[in-house]
Amino acid sequence: MIRTAKLRLLATLAPLGMLLASPTLAQQAAPAPAPAVTTVDADPALWVVKDDDTTIYLFGTVHVLKPGLSWFDEGVKKAFDASKEVVLEIPLPSDAEAQKILLPLVVDPDGPPLTEKLHPKKRAAYAAVLAKLGFPPTAFDKLYPWFAAVTMSNVLLQKSGYDPNSGAERAIDAAAKAAGKPVTGLETLEQQLGYFATLPEADQIAFLELGIDDFDDGIKTIDEMVANWSKGDPEALGAVMNKDIDKLPKLYKILLADRNVRWANWIDERMKKPGTVFIAVGAGHLAGKDSVQVQLGTHHLTATRINY
Repeated sequence: MIRTAKLRLLATLAPLGMLLASPTLAQQAAPAPAPAVTTVDADPALWVVKDDDTTIYLFGTVHVLKPGLSWFDEGVKKAFDASKEVVLEIPLPSDAEAQKILLPLVVDPDGPPLTEKLHPKKRAAYAAVLAKLGFPPTAFDKLYPWFAAVTMSNVLLQKSGYDPNSGAERAIDAAAKAAGKPVTGLETLEQQLGYFATLPEADQIAFLELGIDDFDDGIKTIDEMVANWSKGDPEALGAVMNKDIDKLPKLYKILLADRNVRWANWIDERMKKPGTVFIAVGAGHLAGKDSVQVQLGTHHLTATRINY
């Protein structure tokens, strides 16, 4: 069994947790009680690539965090303050903009009910997962399988105390706009949605069924990833992140490996212009054998870890 690989991808590789939790569906599930928030110091990893006239900081984020982590300070804040421009995976859209782009991609107007698309042996487990999340068994019947999988994961994260509004990108984007720093994206929201929406239906169903199998262990693994991120241990984060990921080769290639190559190419081009840039992308992209740092090596660029 591929333990929690799907939830790891969603939590660290694309900011879908910030954008794709359907308000209508989320309202059907009973919210988790708000816990008391205590401030906990976190020192996530930070790197720099530089030459004589260009400095690019690389910061790995977790897109959905629990409130109370104090990470946007010390070295991270110093690098942010020194930068004249900020680059995220995508420019964060408004809720209205996100929903306008999203809605045509998530509802299957002609297909059979989602439950009927699942393998018969998975249907009871699927209904049980929906019940645990507070949904009726027919709640996702008109959704494409990929979006049902994403929504299940997002609701589970939120019920477990993770908050899209506490994610690193939200804080960085708000701080950049308050300081008058331009914010751009390495990709567009349409691109990120397309990674999932263009998957063949068989792969989407496999993605959903994997989420059903992994459901009960998902949050424990995410908690471990966030703990490693908080203490600035990318090697441990990469080990958890990449466990069994080779068993999802298509998603691994689409969501991580290919994007890291493109982003390293972008950084190589940006190094040809002077200035100081703060890049914040999912921490999974900055760990493991296919990381952005590894890909930068093919351009004869070195990303140096900043100790703070």
